[in-house]
Amino acid sequence: MQGKGVIKFFAILLAVVCIYQLSFTWVAQKVESDAKAYAKGNAEKEKAYLDSMSTQPVYPIFKHTYAFVLQRELALGLDLKGGMNVTMQIQLDELVRKIANDNPDATFNQALANADKLQADAKTSQKDYIALFVSEYEKLNPDGKLAAIFSTKDNQDHLKFNATNSEVEAYLRDLASTAVKQSFTVLNTRINQFGVTQPNIQLEASSNRILIELPGVKEPDRVRKLLSGTAKLEFYQTFDNSEAYQTIIAVDNLLGAKNKTAAKADSTKTPATATAAAKTDTAKKAGSLLSKVQKSAEKDTSANALAGKSQLAAQHPLLSVMSLNLYPGQNGQQQLGIGPVVGYALLKDTAKVNSYLHSKLAQSAIPRNMKFLWDVKPMKDAKQKAFALYAIKLSGAENGPVLSGAVITDARADVNQKGSPEVVMIMNSEGAQKWRAVTAEAAAATNKRAIAIVLDDNVYSAPNVQNEISGGVSSIEGSFTQEDTRDLANVLKAGRLPAPAHIVSEDVVGPSLGKQAIAASLLSCVLGLVVVLVFMIAYYNRAGTVAVVAVIINIFFLMGVLTSLGAVLTVPGVAGIVLTLGIAVDANVLVYERVREELALGKSLKIAIADGFKHALPSILDSQISTFLTGLILFIFGSGPIQGFATTLMIGIVTSLFCSLLISRVIFEWMLEKGWDIKFSNPWSSHTFKNANYAFVKNRFKFYIFSGTFIIAGIISIFVRGFSYGVDFEGGRNFIITFPNKNITTEQIHSVVDPSLLGRGTEVKTVNADKISITTNYLIQQNTPAVDVQVRKTLIEALATKPETKISDSDIQGQSKVSATIAEELKTSAVYTVLIAILVISAYIFIRFRKWQFSLGAMVATAHDALLVLSFFSLFNGILPFSLDIDQAFIAAILTVIGYSINDTVVVFDRIREFLDHKSKDEQTEDVINRAINSTLSRTIITALTVIFVLIVLFIFGGDVIKGFSFALLIGVIFGTYSSICVATPVIVDFGKKDLK
Repeated sequence: MQGKGVIKFFAILLAVVCIYQLSFTWVAQKVESDAKAYAKGNAEKEKAYLDSMSTQPVYPIFKHTYAFVLQRELALGLDLKGGMNVTMQIQLDELVRKIANDNPDATFNQALANADKLQADAKTSQKDYIALFVSEYEKLNPDGKLAAIFSTKDNQDHLKFNATNSEVEAYLRDLASTAVKQSFTVLNTRINQFGVTQPNIQLEASSNRILIELPGVKEPDRVRKLLSGTAKLEFYQTFDNSEAYQTIIAVDNLLGAKNKTAAKADSTKTPATATAAAKTDTAKKAGSLLSKVQKSAEKDTSANALAGKSQLAAQHPLLSVMSLNLYPGQNGQQQLGIGPVVGYALLKDTAKVNSYLHSKLAQSAIPRNMKFLWDVKPMKDAKQKAFALYAIKLSGAENGPVLSGAVITDARADVNQKGSPEVVMIMNSEGAQKWRAVTAEAAAATNKRAIAIVLDDNVYSAPNVQNEISGGVSSIEGSFTQEDTRDLANVLKAGRLPAPAHIVSEDVVGPSLGKQAIAASLLSCVLGLVVVLVFMIAYYNRAGTVAVVAVIINIFFLMGVLTSLGAVLTVPGVAGIVLTLGIAVDANVLVYERVREELALGKSLKIAIADGFKHALPSILDSQISTFLTGLILFIFGSGPIQGFATTLMIGIVTSLFCSLLISRVIFEWMLEKGWDIKFSNPWSSHTFKNANYAFVKNRFKFYIFSGTFIIAGIISIFVRGFSYGVDFEGGRNFIITFPNKNITTEQIHSVVDPSLLGRGTEVKTVNADKISITTNYLIQQNTPAVDVQVRKTLIEALATKPETKISDSDIQGQSKVSATIAEELKTSAVYTVLIAILVISAYIFIRFRKWQFSLGAMVATAHDALLVLSFFSLFNGILPFSLDIDQAFIAAILTVIGYSINDTVVVFDRIREFLDHKSKDEQTEDVINRAINSTLSRTIITALTVIFVLIVLFIFGGDVIKGFSFALLIGVIFGTYSSICVATPVIVDFGKKDLK
């Protein structure tokens, strides 16, 4: 084998990288374990401990901080870690009204109301809102002209008075798209500031929805407030640092004086006296304090001077957690920085700075027309995550901004004459007049004052004004990237396009569910892996140990690559790992079966191994490439759990190929060099399936009858009985309950709820540490207040059947409805994604096998497997002693079945093609195909058994949370194995009688 040195080098390099990437998870867990031990059950102390460690070096040798490590650990999704899942709807009806200046036209407002109703309807919820509105308007007023409503003074540059309805529709759609993107930008910024690890924010522009996943969130009320707040864009004048720094010093002196007063038990000075004294002495102490800061800052000559804070902690509380804006002058002395920035603070200290500045004592020293706001992004040149604090000047009798964002008519990212990114901002006539006066005042100042652009009380930009700006058109320049200018342009449009985002559904996942899912998944996967590896050794003897090593290395590489790419591991991701395990074993089995065939021909061990790898390569590549294409299509067109599954699958295929074809080969050659006796079977397994001659082709009509009968019965059942849908597919009513029994578990609640109708599709999750969330779709189709009361009563009665779960009506803390809009989108996405995947795979098979019958066989087998699983879940729903709910995990199971079915089918096809290429003239095509199926039967059965072993263990030990999911995988693999032999190949026979002769 050539290139062994390169393979070894690459394997070692990849191993080192994977160890490094996985080490972040180990270090992060060590810090979190220390936090738990320190807090001893106190959640506030635990959070404070972790916050304090965020900037501390915790990684040996490299000295990475905890915040750095946390961002690079293996991320767990909502189902494994818990958190919050929120869907937000952008209210385009309010946007349209604003563009029309709240036109009172009755037809216009009725069309909006009709469009709202149509979009709320599940059947039309996916349609474009603007198209719905225009269509309704034209129905109500066939001869009406929308331009008469929308061609306002503010819009006249973009929309003429004689514009057609189609032109108006295009204009509205463009503004709607901008509004959705702008809302996405605002929400994205808010969530990033919230500090969630690995948030997932998806923009569903077609339905004006933003899907947000926040794993690990423990403050859902704060998240709701954060996400629901309306974006508020404002323009403020600013104070120069030379004016505002004295206020910071005065506040610091007041806080220090208070601490000193409190420390003296015999002091008679009151806080009011202390305040007066501090104010009087501010001017005297300012110089000395600045001198102290200068000396402290001399140790760190950076412009931020973040280093000197610790020396001020005793007497100066505020300046111990923030640094003044200083820079080294020509004489070596620290000078006050120019501009509106008064200081800097590390991320972990910003909350403490806020508490000091907002205290009553501080407010007595801060002028009424001054307030302090943080920059929206951390400083680019800071070694640690630090934010700038701006001194904002309040204007007018109400102490507000000089201008609101409502005056902005347009904003765009552009490039100035020097080629640098800039933002062009356009205002209406009212805003242009005010803006001229504001900029004239700022430009006339000695140091050219800045105007702060503020959104949601965060400073997005504070450009200095060089000259008076008239005409309402301004350019904002700075050290921007192109991405920065796009974001700022979207922010500026927030005032012009006030399309608020409302939460239409939310799902809180408690941490206990995550722990159960993690424990069950890990236990079952480890046990399943052990069973598979023991079987491989028992069946393939010493060669089986090579497969064991290859599979273990493959899983190690897979987890390392997942971590390095920042992928989020979910239950569907676990499904991808299970399928990857089957794929990895399958490649080894293909090689080993080929080696056994070569040995049976009398070849030497060395030549048999070389020829085995050579002859197995086409089958392995065809099966892996077809499965990889499936994963790629799922990743491109899918969303949520579908993408998670696809990511794991694609990475697993690449690592499996590397380990099975290269690492295994290197190990075999090393064993040959050492003179080891390598055996590929044990006495009991040496003749398994050796002379198999089952009449698969002859009995194909029996298989047609069985499959057809099962599928027809399933389709009838689907129309008559339907499915048991989870709440994510059907929606439901959610109840937040405080149980008197504080030790209640979700399993105990399921045990009393599931046996009743209430248990159909019920989800039980913990909320924080003291509440339980129960969501049921019982009577969800009946949407009346009376039914709401009935469901609540039924829930209480069901829980009362056991003393440990009994509650009273007052224990229900909240009741709400969960929308099924996510499920509709997910179902549509899943169906189209699967169809596209089947078409792409069929095209690939046609190109590789040159016969359309092979493509047809693959399509029929894949559709057959999906229909069998769906039929099974409908036919046996309520009969088997566990849940057969159709939910997001079920979608992942179906995708796994499709991936496995395609992989298995292609391997069988490859052997059929090989046998047909060597067919003699007197042989019948049916006999050749039947012989090809029998020749690969050992590989098909062994691969299926290894995956089935894993799934049986997953089903038994995985727990109730994933029992239906693992069962879907189990029957899917069985059906997939059956279809590749008994369905796909008979299709080739019956449709290729002429072409295959």
